[in-house]
Amino acid sequence: MSFIKNLFDDNARDVKKYQKRVDKINALEAEIKGLSDEQLKEKTIEFRSRLEQGEKLDHLLEEAFAVVREASARVLGQRHYDVQLIGGMVLNDGRIAEMKTGEGKTLVATLPCYLNALEGKGVHVVTVNDYLASRDAHWMGQIYRFLGMTVGLIVHGLSHEQKRESYQADITYGTNNEFGFDYLRDNMAVSPRGIVQRDPNYAIIDEVDSILIDEARTPLIISGEADKPTELYYRVSKVIPRLKPEEDYHVNEKDRVVTLTEEGVSRVETMLGVDNMYDDLHNEVAHHVNQALKAYTLFKRDRDYVVKDGEVIIVDEFTGRMMFGRRYSEGLHQAIEAKENVKIEKETQTLATITFQNYFRMYHKLGGMTGTAKTEENEFINIYGLDVVIVPTNMPMVRKDMPDIVYRTEQGKFKAVVEDIIDKFSKGQPTLVGTVSIEKSEVLSEMLQKKSVPHQVLNAKFHEIEAQIVAKAGEKGMVTIATNMAGRGTDIVLGEGVKELGGLHIIGTERHESRRIDNQLRGRSGRQGDPGSSQFYISMEDDLMRLFGGDNIAGFMDKLGMDDSVPIESKIVSKSIEGSQKRVENRNFEVRKHVLNYDDVMNKQREIIYLQRRAVLTKENVGEQIQDMLEKVIKDTIVRFSGETPYPEEWDIPSLLEYCENVFLPNHEITNEEIENLSQVEVEEFLLEKARELYEKREDEFGSELMREIERAVVLQIVDTHWKDHLDAMDMLRDGIGLRAYGQKDPLVEYRNEAYEMFQGMISAIQEDIVTYIMRVTPRITEQAPEEPQNVSENMYEDDQPKQPRRTGQQTGRNELCPCGSGKKYKKCCGAND
Repeated sequence: MSFIKNLFDDNARDVKKYQKRVDKINALEAEIKGLSDEQLKEKTIEFRSRLEQGEKLDHLLEEAFAVVREASARVLGQRHYDVQLIGGMVLNDGRIAEMKTGEGKTLVATLPCYLNALEGKGVHVVTVNDYLASRDAHWMGQIYRFLGMTVGLIVHGLSHEQKRESYQADITYGTNNEFGFDYLRDNMAVSPRGIVQRDPNYAIIDEVDSILIDEARTPLIISGEADKPTELYYRVSKVIPRLKPEEDYHVNEKDRVVTLTEEGVSRVETMLGVDNMYDDLHNEVAHHVNQALKAYTLFKRDRDYVVKDGEVIIVDEFTGRMMFGRRYSEGLHQAIEAKENVKIEKETQTLATITFQNYFRMYHKLGGMTGTAKTEENEFINIYGLDVVIVPTNMPMVRKDMPDIVYRTEQGKFKAVVEDIIDKFSKGQPTLVGTVSIEKSEVLSEMLQKKSVPHQVLNAKFHEIEAQIVAKAGEKGMVTIATNMAGRGTDIVLGEGVKELGGLHIIGTERHESRRIDNQLRGRSGRQGDPGSSQFYISMEDDLMRLFGGDNIAGFMDKLGMDDSVPIESKIVSKSIEGSQKRVENRNFEVRKHVLNYDDVMNKQREIIYLQRRAVLTKENVGEQIQDMLEKVIKDTIVRFSGETPYPEEWDIPSLLEYCENVFLPNHEITNEEIENLSQVEVEEFLLEKARELYEKREDEFGSELMREIERAVVLQIVDTHWKDHLDAMDMLRDGIGLRAYGQKDPLVEYRNEAYEMFQGMISAIQEDIVTYIMRVTPRITEQAPEEPQNVSENMYEDDQPKQPRRTGQQTGRNELCPCGSGKKYKKCCGAND
C-alpha cells in the first residue's frame, strides 16, 4: 500500500530523487573528512576554477555540499542531517522547503548559499528582522569564512560605504525591508556612487510565507511631505457619524468593503455643500468620504490600531506588535486621525514604491524555507512560480494535536484556557499560549494574575527580547503568553525533566484566518522528536466563527441546549472550522492577486523608468539621448501645429514660432517668411538644424565635460519630478477606477488603457522639459553631489529603525568647506566621523 501511495505522491517522488543525491554526498564523506583544513579551504578555489572552465554548477553540488557539511562539523560542531541536505537541494532548485520547527533551516541554507556563491554574482539570505539577520550572518558566517568566502550584513544604521561593501560580499544576510528599500534608494541615486546593490541574482527567503504572503500585502514606500491641506479630513469626519447604517451605507465585514447608497450620496453632498461629488471637480471629496467611511466602519481602535500620546499607531494583525512609523496609505491614516480627533500629520507624497512580489520576482533564482507553506502553495506557484516540497523530519513527530474545543461565549472559552494553564502549571509542564491580538493577551494576563499564576507576556517588544523570552518558554513551570507569531525563527529547547512531563504544551486561544499561523504556533512544540501537545480553544464570538460559517455549529449547540460551561470537542467541528479557514484563505489570495494585477501595470512602467535612469547614471555620454529627445520634441511640435493640413502656409506660424522659442529655440530670430515657403518635412529639418546649432554652441561655451554633467543632472531631476507626480496620479486613478464596473466595463482593462496613455503623456512631458532646460540652464558649479535623497521617510516598523538622532535643517556637503572655519573640506575636518 505504501508503494502505491508513493507512486501517486509527487512529494514522495521528489524526496526519493533527492535521496539518491544524498547517498552520493554521503559516499564522499570519508574522502572529504581526510582533507586538512587548508585542503578543505582550497576546494573553493578548485570549484571556481572548474566553473570558469565551463563546468555546470549542478555538477558541483554533491562535492560542494560535502565540503560545507565537513566545514560546519569542524567550525560549529554541527553536522548536517540527511534531511537537511535534501532541504538544501530543494532551495538550490528554486523551490520552497517546508521543514518543521527545530529542523535547522538556518544551517540548511549554508549548503545552497555556498554552492551558488561560487559563481561570484552574490547570494542574498533574507530574514524577517534585524536580530535574525545579524545572528545568522555571524553564526553561519563562520562556515563561509573558513572556506574563504566573504559575508555581508544589511541592517539599519550602516553607512553608505558599509552597505556597498556588504552587497559586494559573496553571501549577504539582511531583512526583506532593507533589501527592498535599498533597491528603491538606488533608483533615486543622483550619481553612480550612490548605488549600493548589484543585479539581483539568487535569494533564499527564510520564513518565506511571512515575507512573500503576509508582509507582501503592504508595498514598500519612500515618501516625502506633500503640500496638501488637512481641513477637508475634519469636515468629512464630522459628516460620517450622522449617516445611518443600511439606509445611507452598507458594510460588508467579510470583504472589508463599505459603500454609500444613493440616499447616502445625496445626504453627504447636501451636508458638504457639493452638487455632485463624483464629477471631476470634486473627485477629491469622494476620495475623502470613502476613506472616512472605512475609518469609521471597518477599523476599530485597540484592534487595528491604538492611540498613544496623541498618535494613531497601526497594530500588526499577525505579530500583535505596534508598527510605529508605518501609516495607512491613500489618506486612510489621516481619516482615522480625524475620527479620533488627534492631530492630522501632513500627507506624504510617494517618491518611490514597489511591492515585495515585484521586488523578489526580479531575482534570477529564488528559494524559500518555512515550517508552513503547503497550505499556500497555490499562491506561491501563481505569483512566484515556486512550488513546495515537504522535507521529512529528522526524528519522527510525536506531538499530540487534540481536536478543537468550542464554547458558546468568549468568557467561557477563557475560563477553560485558564483552567488548562493552571493544570499544566501545577505539574511543572511549560505552556506557550498564543493569542491573536495585544488586547486578548492582556485579558488573559489579568485572569492569570487573579489566580496568582506567574507568567511572561510577549507583545510589542524588540525582536531580540522576543527571541530571548520565547527561547525560555520550554523551561519547567514556565507560562508564556505571546501573539501567535512573536519570536518567530527562535527554537524552544526543553528544560530538564520537561520531556517526562509531556513536553511543551501549546494553547491556541482562537483560530486565525490562516491555517499557516495556527500551524506555526503548533510547530513550536515537538521539535526533533520531542514530546508535546497542542489544544485550540474557540468561541462562537470569535471573529472567524462570527463571520465565516459558525451558524451550523451555533445551531447545533442550541438544539442540544448547551450552556457556557459545556464545550463541543469533535473532529467534525475542527473540519468545519478548517473549511472556514480555507474559504478565507482563498478570498485573501484573490484580494492579493487583484492588488498585484494592478501593481503589475505600474511595475512595467517602473522597470522602464528605472532602466533608463540607470543608463543615464552609468553612461559617460548622454548627449546622444538628448539629441534623440530634441528630434522627437520637434516632430511632436510639427504634428501639434500642422493639424490636418501638411501645408505650412495654412498653419498658425506665429504660434508655432512662439512655442519653439519657449521650448527648444530660446531667443531665435526666425521669421514667418522663412517657414511659409517650405514643405512640412523641410520645416522639420530647418528647426532641427537651428536647434542643433544652438546645442553645439552651448557645448562649446561650457565644454564637453561640464555639458555632460549638466545633461545628467537635468535628466535625473526632471525624470524624478515627473515620476513622483505620475505615482500620485496613478494612485488617484486606481482609487476611482472601480466605478467603471457600473458601466459594464472591466476596471482592470480600463486601468491598463488609461495608465498607458498617462505614461506616454509623462514620457512626452519629460522629453519636452529636458530639452527646454538643456537649452536654457546656467550651471552653478559645486563639488557636492548628494548620494541619497534628503527629507524622505520609509514605511517600516519603528523597532526596525536605526536608533540615531534625526537630522534636520540644511546639511553641509562632504566636499564643501567646513563651517568651523578651518579652511579644510568638511569630510576631512568636523565631518571625518560622520
